[in-house]
Amino acid sequence: MNSSQAFVTESRRYLVEEYLPKIRRALDGLTPEDIWWRPNPASNSIGNLVLHLAGNARQWVVAGIGEQADVRKRQEEFDQAGGMTGPELVDHLQRTLEEVDRVLSDLPWERLGEERVIQGFSVTVLQALYHVVEHFSMHVGQILYLSKLRSGRDLGFYRVRDGALKTNW
Repeated sequence: MNSSQAFVTESRRYLVEEYLPKIRRALDGLTPEDIWWRPNPASNSIGNLVLHLAGNARQWVVAGIGEQADVRKRQEEFDQAGGMTGPELVDHLQRTLEEVDRVLSDLPWERLGEERVIQGFSVTVLQALYHVVEHFSMHVGQILYLSKLRSGRDLGFYRVRDGALKTNW
């Protein structure tokens, strides 16, 4: 496997096997009030962040890289203040990531240098995918923090055992 193929493979793994399960665990057991709570008017709720991740990934990968229709209504991701439960939000994100993964699984690595215009930005396919993965990372951290803030529980992803860092999921 060359480095371009490895980049696409690892990006797919992070989105589906790292970030989605962490979001699922963070939302598990939260009430709708917890999911849609905003610390202040300048901040987003967990629900808004999940909708935003789905919208961003679909726009940048499915529409941008996969050259399908861009149906995103970005502001609606931030305006929503309820109406979906934790399981519904996770299902919505999972369906989006399944679309993303289909596009990426069919992506010839030779196309990583191709140019796209996404959200008004001129980027290569590689840059678009890198953006989605780093964007997910940032917002997953916010989701985990808000979940811990609202629930007061340790999400238990990592533990040090026998002198080594181990994952718990």
